[in-house]
Amino acid sequence: MNRRHLKQIDIVRAAQNAGVKLGKSHVSQYVSGKTVPRSETLNFLAEVLDVDPAWLLGSDGRTDHGHAGAEPSARAEAGDDASGIGSAGFGVTGFGSTALEESTVRVVSGQRSSSGRREPASAPSMSSTVSSPSVPSTSLTLSAREQTAVPVEMARAAAEPASATNMQASSVVMSATSAMKSEGAPMRRFHKSTKLDNVLYDVRGPVVDEAARMEEAGMHVLKLNIGNPAPFGFRTPDEVVYDMSRQLTDTEGYSASKGLFSARKAIMQYAQLKNIPNVGIEDVYTGNGVSELINLCMSALLDNGDEVLIPSPDYPLWTACVNLAGGTAVHYVCDEQSEWYPDIDDMRAKITDRTVAIVLINPNNPTGALYPPEVLQQIVDLAREHHLMIFSDEIYDRLVMDGLKHVSIASLAPDLFCVTFSGLSKSHMIAGYRIGWMVLSGNKSIAKDYIEGINMLTNMRICSNVPAQSIVQTALGGHQSVNDYIVPGGRIYEQRDYIYNALNAIDGVTAVKPKAAFYIFPKLDVEKFNITDDEQFALDLLHDKRILITRGGGFNWHEPDHFRIVYLPRIEVLKDAVGKLADFLSTYRQ
Repeated sequence: MNRRHLKQIDIVRAAQNAGVKLGKSHVSQYVSGKTVPRSETLNFLAEVLDVDPAWLLGSDGRTDHGHAGAEPSARAEAGDDASGIGSAGFGVTGFGSTALEESTVRVVSGQRSSSGRREPASAPSMSSTVSSPSVPSTSLTLSAREQTAVPVEMARAAAEPASATNMQASSVVMSATSAMKSEGAPMRRFHKSTKLDNVLYDVRGPVVDEAARMEEAGMHVLKLNIGNPAPFGFRTPDEVVYDMSRQLTDTEGYSASKGLFSARKAIMQYAQLKNIPNVGIEDVYTGNGVSELINLCMSALLDNGDEVLIPSPDYPLWTACVNLAGGTAVHYVCDEQSEWYPDIDDMRAKITDRTVAIVLINPNNPTGALYPPEVLQQIVDLAREHHLMIFSDEIYDRLVMDGLKHVSIASLAPDLFCVTFSGLSKSHMIAGYRIGWMVLSGNKSIAKDYIEGINMLTNMRICSNVPAQSIVQTALGGHQSVNDYIVPGGRIYEQRDYIYNALNAIDGVTAVKPKAAFYIFPKLDVEKFNITDDEQFALDLLHDKRILITRGGGFNWHEPDHFRIVYLPRIEVLKDAVGKLADFLSTYRQ
């Protein structure tokens, strides 16, 4: 570089002008021998320095003139000047001095002068002929892009003895040109589907990602964002664990696509106890949790533009699956002033000729509401009037408190087609086992084609988790341990009462008392706290108090005034959390 009067920055600027990606750090790495440049970069450097690419890589091959083709004459004139590139090319010494006047990269032939320097190309056109001096008859026309990236294989081919055949020389050139195209072309980028543009699942969203980052940094975060019983000391019933362990060797293979006979028989009988009409064993489908089955049902049903009525607030998977399947989620309001019951008038006002179904989440997540028979009957009447299907998510049906009883809406609609979802994740504290089910009931004759679609998708996923299916019969029969949690003195009951009273004692916070499940959906006084962005509120609480909650918007609630708390932790943990929340809100203004 000293002999060429060049500095590193001159090389970098010339690379920019030539469209070659090269920085000062790259040059330093090449000189130190830590990395070897790609073909395009190697040939650019060789051209600017007026040396052979093979010499830069340390080759000591000779040209057809008998001179040391790997060493430029300038090097011979300079002796062993340590400020230039050493005799072995990259990895010996550093780069040197002044300015580069000409930044245009010349297209050169493979021929050399007797001094060992390259000679200029004879024709400055957009395409040039590269030929082997050993085989004059062999040539290849390169594109303008390829002219700036003559690979090192070509330089080495030029140093081959004259006995090399035309075929060998041509092969080297063709291989090198192919390599240039693959190296020089920009990499294709892959993007997420536009079908995901309207898909939201903030239960595990950006705020959760931030909490994970904080935990990785060594901070403890109290997670009140997700209904996962096991981390809070809720254990799977011993009998369930024992039965699964005894059957593991019998459940290593696939089951029927709908599930094991024993599991489906138990689910069918459970549906009969719930007075769900017209259910046979072929109407029962097991799944890897209810979530998989919701997605399957929406995919089998919806065409682009079909509308489904979904509660607001909702469990966000419902809205996500409708949108992902090409449908349109239309949210009806659940009224906080009426125990979070669905607003039937709002529901009616949002029915159009594109509406195909109503979704009900009962007991409700995130509010903990339980709908009485009179509300359910109004929904059935509306569905009957407009010829709509009913999807009822009843995963919390065995977590009902205060002596109330859960009623399945399908039991009120024998003439309508209904799909009812439930499972063991919550009632038996085995969320990680991933076992849920759905039951088709009522007037199935009007849904034969749809059921065929469900069967097709069920077959495509082969089957659900077979070891988990094996314990359904045990779980649904005999003593239901969940009943011990939901009566006075039971953990869920007592934790529910505590969180309800404690939240309502905070200035600027109100909450409706949940009747089921293990969630509460408190309201914030947005004027008092000046809250306009509920995600920012969740992040601020996380950063300040290290408490993770889910914002109301994550449940398709369209005001920034609510958030969900999971009250699965023991009361002493909840007391600490509520104390921190009260302290946070005492000074919080967004």
